[in-house]
Amino acid sequence: MNARVVVGISGASGSAIGVRIVQLLAELGASVDLVISSAAEQTIVEELGHQALAAMNELPARRYSPFNMGASIASGSSRTSGMIVAPCSMRTLSAIAHSLSDNLLVRAADVHLKERRPLILIARETPLHLGHLRAMTAVTEMGAIVMPPVPAFYLKPVGIGEIIDQIARRAVDALHIAPATARAWDGGLGAEKEKARAPASRPRQTVTVK
Repeated sequence: MNARVVVGISGASGSAIGVRIVQLLAELGASVDLVISSAAEQTIVEELGHQALAAMNELPARRYSPFNMGASIASGSSRTSGMIVAPCSMRTLSAIAHSLSDNLLVRAADVHLKERRPLILIARETPLHLGHLRAMTAVTEMGAIVMPPVPAFYLKPVGIGEIIDQIARRAVDALHIAPATARAWDGGLGAEKEKARAPASRPRQTVTVK
């Protein structure tokens, strides 16, 4: 695979989703460019611990400072297959919606919008006020995909690890750089009932023409 994906981790809750996305992209053989905001570093320590922050440098990705506005991903001439911001804080989403490229994460997202490349935003906030909704509408109209990290309870996940993995896989699948890997709904009990109600197959009849 020759895919190159930019991953941004902002300061919203849910940093484990961003980490899992980087791991999944690496498993697919994609090249990853990673930007972690200063607020995200604080959140990683709070949610995953100091060791997790240190381990971020061990992820299979090129890591950039959020203040490095001269990085290659700040330019549209640097080809990529798409970008995922996971999690995406409302501050970051609003900055993207208004083209306020004051750091590398937002600038890279802006580049993907202007170059008409896939941009997936794992927007993390609840409840939402009108300003949040308008910002989400704006980025959607500009071409981004807003994908809140909503658990797929119908898959009956066992533990938070499966929830994180499914959300991360859905985000990677949305880039369409490889066959989908997220678990898909199979119809559940409804499918079994339909199967049970299906009429039994009848013997095939043949017509003899004299």
